Amino acid sequence: MSTYDFDEVIERFGTGSEKYDLCNEMFGTTNVIPMWVADMDFRTPDFIVNAVTHRMEDPIFGYTLREEAFFTAVANWMARRHGWKIEEEWVTFSPGVVSALSISILALTKPGDKIVVQPPVYSPFYAAVEGNDRTLIKNPLIIKAGRYHMDLDHLKSVIDDQTRMIMISNPHNPGGTVWTPEELKALGDICIEHDLLLISDEIHSDLVNFGLVHTPAASISPELARRTVTCVSSSKTFNAAGLATSGVIIPDETFRTLYNKRLSAIHVGFGNIFGNPALVAAYNQGEAWLEELKAYIGKNLDYAMDLFTSRIPEIKVMKPEASYLLWLDCRGLGLNQEELRTFMVKEAGLGLNDGASYGEEGAGFMRINLACPFSVVEKAMAQLEEAVKRRRP
Repeated sequence: MSTYDFDEVIERFGTGSEKYDLCNEMFGTTNVIPMWVADMDFRTPDFIVNAVTHRMEDPIFGYTLREEAFFTAVANWMARRHGWKIEEEWVTFSPGVVSALSISILALTKPGDKIVVQPPVYSPFYAAVEGNDRTLIKNPLIIKAGRYHMDLDHLKSVIDDQTRMIMISNPHNPGGTVWTPEELKALGDICIEHDLLLISDEIHSDLVNFGLVHTPAASISPELARRTVTCVSSSKTFNAAGLATSGVIIPDETFRTLYNKRLSAIHVGFGNIFGNPALVAAYNQGEAWLEELKAYIGKNLDYAMDLFTSRIPEIKVMKPEASYLLWLDCRGLGLNQEELRTFMVKEAGLGLNDGASYGEEGAGFMRINLACPFSVVEKAMAQLEEAVKRRRP
C-alpha cells in the first residue's frame, strides 16, 4: 500500500508557478494542460517540508554556514544510490545545476575556448557556453534502434587545440538515455587523450527507469574523475527546485579551488537558508518516498507509451531510460515545427516543450512531462488522441 498520495490534483495556477503562470506568455492561452517545465505536480514530501518548517522556527534568517551535514548527505547519497564513493571535501555548492554549468565554464575556461555539447540537449547548455563568451561546438547525437548514441568519430573530428571542455547530460535530457559505463569510458578516453574537462549534468540520475543503473561519469576511472565536474541536486528528485540548492562534486583540488574562487566572486555561495536543511532531509530520509514515486511515474510512462504504440502510431516515443519526460517524435504528423507547436496548443490543448528549443536536431519533436497524477496523464493522452484522429484522412 502506498504511503503517499500521488493521485492528488493540486491547483497551481496563481501560485507563482513558472509551469502554470507563464502559460499565457508561452502558449498564448491558459486553456492547456501544462506539461512542460520539468517539475512535478506532486506535493514536496513531508520530510522536506518539516525540515524547512523547523528552520523557520529560528527567528533570525541571517547569513548561515553550510554545515558538515550537507557534505555528508551528498557523499552518503552518492555511495548508497550510485555506488560512487567520494570524499566529502570534493563537494561544493551551486544554487542550481544550470548555475554550476556557468560557474564551471567561467572558472575553468577562458573567453573564446571551444566547448562541446551534444544536441539535442537541455537548452541552457547553449546559453551557458555562448552567454559566457565561449565558442559552442556541436557533436550531435544519433538515433539507433530508438535510442540516442554518442557519435564519437564525429567528436574526434571537431576537437582541436582550442577545445577545452565537453558538457554532457547524464542521463540525457530530453531523450532519457542512460549512458552505459562503456559509452562513458569511450567518451572519457577521448577527454583524457585530448586533455579535456568533462562537465556532467547528473540531475536526473536518481530517476532511472526499467531496472537500469545510473553511472556517474567520474566513477569510470580516477583519471577521468580528476578532470570531471559532476553536478547533482535533490531538487529534481524531490520536487524542490525553488529551494535553489545543488551539489557540485570536483575531485581535483586545483579545479575545485578555481571553482570556489569564482563562486565566491559572484557571491552566490551562501545559497538559500532553507535549501541546506531541505537537501540534508531529502538525502537522509527520502529513499522510501523516491521508490514510491518511481513506481507511480513508471505506471504513467507505461500507460502513455502503450497508448502511443496502439492508438497514436503517428507519434513515436523514445523509451525514457531515465526521468519522467517523454521525447515524442512527431514527424509522422507531417507538420513543420510552427504547425506542430500550434497543433499541440490549439488542437490537443497541451502545453509542451518545443523540441527545436533543444537545438535544430530536435525539430519535429516535443517533450512532455508525465510527473503528474494519473488522471491528468489520462486526460492529456485522450485529448492528444482525439486531436490526431481529427487529422487522419
